[in-house]
Amino acid sequence: MKIVSNKNNLQILHEDNHIIVVNKRVGDIVQGDKTGDKPLSDVVKEYIKEKYNKPGDVFLGVIHRLDRPTTGIVAFARTSKALSRMNELFSNRETKKTYWAVVKNKPKEASAKLVHYLKRNEKNNTSKAHLKEVPDSKLASLDYTIIKELQNYTALEINLHTGRHHQIRAQLSAIGSPIKGDLKYGADRSNPDGGIHLHARKLVFVHPVSKENITIIAPVPDDPVWNAI
Repeated sequence: MKIVSNKNNLQILHEDNHIIVVNKRVGDIVQGDKTGDKPLSDVVKEYIKEKYNKPGDVFLGVIHRLDRPTTGIVAFARTSKALSRMNELFSNRETKKTYWAVVKNKPKEASAKLVHYLKRNEKNNTSKAHLKEVPDSKLASLDYTIIKELQNYTALEINLHTGRHHQIRAQLSAIGSPIKGDLKYGADRSNPDGGIHLHARKLVFVHPVSKENITIIAPVPDDPVWNAI
């Protein structure tokens, strides 16, 4: 049974006058798209409007996105000042993002750095990882460490060095370890809720206004595989 976020069940991880960070559920879409489904950005606006009794339109800036089947941390800006500063932090890679992924086939090495050239295919909305540069490809790199071995799966912790389209999904698929439930990238079966076992676990950044160091950790979804980790 898939639960989509609404203004009453939002999982708020951090909230102040300038930013609000939520734990995205499977199926939540961060920004509006051709499906016409209500995006998480609208849900957060409704939550703010009601909680603070705000008249008129609520300002909310989308700082970054997560793929629809992915779960975890999504940060939004509540002021234009915070939005421009957070955009800067993200584009200059001054944030630290850590993901957890559950894969079917255990990678050969316990930890490694993966470097590929990703080429995006707009038609089927995928990215293919190549070992050498190809036309229109972009350099993608991450490092992973095995954090737990389960009976049928392996859990990895991933740190991104670049932020490319479907980067973690494409790079893990390229080494023969597709993410659980990720049919698009080679998993043998889908998850019942249509999601994939990729979770934006941790975000570390300097607050755009107060300049404090902020560390946010998102609890994993409640399912038997995540619970085993």
